[in-house]
Amino acid sequence: MATRFEIVLHGNNPVSLRAAGEEALDEIERLEAQLSLYQPGSEIAGLNRAAHERPVRVTPALLELLRRARALSDETHGAFDITVAPLVRCWGFMNGTGTLPDPSALEEARAKVGMCHIELDADNLTVRFKRPGVMLDLGAIGKGYAIDRAAGLLREAGMSSALLHGGTSTAYAIGRPPGGARWKIAITPPGNDATAQPLSVVELENESLSVSAVWGRSFRADEKTYGHIIDPRTGVPAENALLSAVVWPGATESDALSTALLTAPELLAEFVAHRPGIRCLVVGGTAAEPQVSVHGIEGAERF
Repeated sequence: MATRFEIVLHGNNPVSLRAAGEEALDEIERLEAQLSLYQPGSEIAGLNRAAHERPVRVTPALLELLRRARALSDETHGAFDITVAPLVRCWGFMNGTGTLPDPSALEEARAKVGMCHIELDADNLTVRFKRPGVMLDLGAIGKGYAIDRAAGLLREAGMSSALLHGGTSTAYAIGRPPGGARWKIAITPPGNDATAQPLSVVELENESLSVSAVWGRSFRADEKTYGHIIDPRTGVPAENALLSAVVWPGATESDALSTALLTAPELLAEFVAHRPGIRCLVVGGTAAEPQVSVHGIEGAERF
């Protein structure tokens, strides 16, 4: 995840609030140590080292998360895929700022991507990769998963009013803040203009907002900007949209779905048809002349 997490809590007992907040943040740190691609001792790093040689036993929680990731990959027709790591490395975004890959290296990386290469054994709690070179990267789902787990602990501690965010790109609201109005989260429009008015101000209550965009980690080459979110289906950085946002009851799924929507904007219609209550938007075009497709998110229609 490698990002900043923050929690806002409301209540009358400062000691209880601090204890609940610290427990939630400790859970996020524990999950970072378990799920990080970059920490050698994590379960994911262990899978990436050995699962092509033999089935590797994992915790039940991780196997369930991988099962959910597979279902989301199926739902999004591969636009979301946790096996994207070879492509992330090939494009220089793994511990780097990005670079144009050699075409032959890109084709080699593409051959290692796809959930078809992952075998999940629920009976024996094992994971096996069907070919060498397959790597898992939970960057597009791990943050949301950690927020969901942290929110669960806050609820168990009796918290009824809280806001969590990870990296300012995924937020989760528990209840409402004092005063009765819902939590309000601004979505910044595409581009780097800090003074620009928000694309939308989204109201949340017991639900999550995730935003994906191409301008976070990116580089320019041949007068073109390449962002760090790679389309697993094509092997190249997402280029069909500038920004996507999804509001859904769970952060695990909103995190994955916003990533998929950025790479495949046409999924918006499918999400609306098959996920009652979902709110989402996609910004295409250019930062100077954005084209917005929106469902259920107010304000964005004016752009």
